Amino acid sequence: MTKKKKSILSDQRFIVLLVIIVLCAIFSGLSKEFRQYTTILSMLDFSYYDLLMAIGVTFPLITGGVDLSIGTGMVAYALIGGTLIRNNNCPVALAMLICIVLGIAVGALNGVLIGVMNLPPFLATLCTCMITRGAGSLCSATPWPGLTQPGGWFHTIFKVTVGTGRSAFRYPLGFLWMIILVLVMEYILNHTKFGRYTIAIGSNKEAAALSGINTKFYHVMVYVVCGLFTGLAAIAYAAVTPTVQPGTGAGLEMDAIGGVFVGGVAATGGYGSVIGTFVGIFVIMLLKTGLPYIGLQANWQQIITGIVLIVAVLIDILKEKKAAH
Repeated sequence: MTKKKKSILSDQRFIVLLVIIVLCAIFSGLSKEFRQYTTILSMLDFSYYDLLMAIGVTFPLITGGVDLSIGTGMVAYALIGGTLIRNNNCPVALAMLICIVLGIAVGALNGVLIGVMNLPPFLATLCTCMITRGAGSLCSATPWPGLTQPGGWFHTIFKVTVGTGRSAFRYPLGFLWMIILVLVMEYILNHTKFGRYTIAIGSNKEAAALSGINTKFYHVMVYVVCGLFTGLAAIAYAAVTPTVQPGTGAGLEMDAIGGVFVGGVAATGGYGSVIGTFVGIFVIMLLKTGLPYIGLQANWQQIITGIVLIVAVLIDILKEKKAAH
């Protein structure tokens, strides 16, 4: 009984869940506006693309790498998809597929640069970050179809409105899809060859190679998975952003990467959890949503979020030192 209790209390996911409960209690107590359903709905809307990016980047981070191109990539794919819809009469379904294909292609490029050509992950993905930001800048500011416009059906993937007028009620359907994706990717990470090899590469790449694992192939594949989820994030981003602006996206990856670390992925790789990423992202989203309601604006949000990330990394370092002893 004591051993089980200790294992639960030492699980960072459990600690982060407690933090979420505490933050909700604080923000709800200090602001009645925060308690409104529309606030929760808005927070969920803007969490989808962050969570999708975070699920994807969890895998490179577990290998000890990183992907800095996910923020600019997401915006670039959304811009390209929107431009094809508006200027070339491209069907929305095809534009969505193009977003996913572009994400996979850039992810594969990152994987080849890092896994095959042995470029440092920071440098390789910084370069593709610049490429995707430039590619997005070639497009003009582009809105995807609104809910009531032809092709606007894709909004219902994330939010369904039942009723009309004041009696209308909006259901965050996207939250259900996020839970399903998190559970699927958690299963893949812990119960498939791909997941086990991802963790093995992060723990010790040389030992993994000596044991017969094709480390180059699986290293490429973790970035392909990251690119796939960046493409999905582009669709979610287009669904909640009235007009996608060119030249933006730099810095959006930090919320996703920050959420992954808060959720318990080891700073040096070799350990992680997609469920941890899920709860970690909601800490970041609660801070971004709740702090303005208690009078703290953008600068303070960044400071507090930065402190939270430092604490999360310190907890990880202390856990590693304790395990070593």
